[in-house]
Amino acid sequence: SRRIIQLTCIVLLLSVSWFSNAEDSALERGAALTFETANGNCLACHEIEGGTQMGDIGPPLTDMAKRFPDRARLYQQIWDAGRFNLNTLMPPYGRQQVLTADEINVIIDFLYTK
Repeated sequence: SRRIIQLTCIVLLLSVSWFSNAEDSALERGAALTFETANGNCLACHEIEGGTQMGDIGPPLTDMAKRFPDRARLYQQIWDAGRFNLNTLMPPYGRQQVLTADEINVIIDFLYTK
C-alpha cells in the first residue's frame, strides 16, 4: 500500500544518509591520520594536496588510484615497503605496529581521493 511505500522510501533515504556520513567520517579519519605527525606522518616524506610543511624524500602522493589500481598492493606498500625494495626509506608502518590494518585502510581511502 501507499503507507508501506512511503515508509520504505524513508528507510532507504536514512540508510543512504547513514552510509554517506560513515564514508565521510572514514575519509576525515584517513585525512587526520595522513596529516598527523604522531602515527603516519606521511607529510614528513611526501607531498600531499592539502598538507603543509611537506617533505620530498618520497614521491608525491597524487593519482593514487591510478598509480595503485590494486588496493592490496598499496596496502602492502604501507604495511612494509621493504618487501618490494630492500633500500627503501619508508618505515614498515604495519609490521612495526605503528598503524593498524584499519588505520592503513582509511589512509588508503583518503589517498584514493587524491
